Amino acid sequence: MPRGGKKGHKGRGKQFSNPEEIDRQMKAQRELEANGGVEKESSGSEDESSSDEDCENKKKSGVEGLIEIENPNRVSQKNKKVTELDVNAPKELSRREREEIEKQKAKERYMKLHLEGKTDQARADLARLAIIKKQREDAAKKRDDLKKDKDEESKSKR
Repeated sequence: MPRGGKKGHKGRGKQFSNPEEIDRQMKAQRELEANGGVEKESSGSEDESSSDEDCENKKKSGVEGLIEIENPNRVSQKNKKVTELDVNAPKELSRREREEIEKQKAKERYMKLHLEGKTDQARADLARLAIIKKQREDAAKKRDDLKKDKDEESKSKR
């Protein structure tokens, strides 16, 4: 067996379609199409049913038209008329949008409390600022004292 070659399933033989079966299926398909065409022409008097069938036929494209799918989870989009739309109804937000809005509000509340000095971080910052101010004042006093001492020494030498 060559590498990468396609291997058949173990114990399963190949299945071939029977020519009689193919003929029978094609006849059934033609009869269905012929009967379907007659039904569509006879239902032309009913505007609603024919428009619904046309919409269903138009929506099917590609492989969808060939394969009948019955998926209960699949939701088909239904067009709404302008008269049915409620413009004044509040728009429901998605989970991500709600979380984003909540996050922004929480950040604004925190910043407001922070500016008022009510958060732990704000208190720590204010304490640090007070210590730094005190150190700077002490350093400024020392510089002033040293300047005064130098001035007195320079006056006394003259």
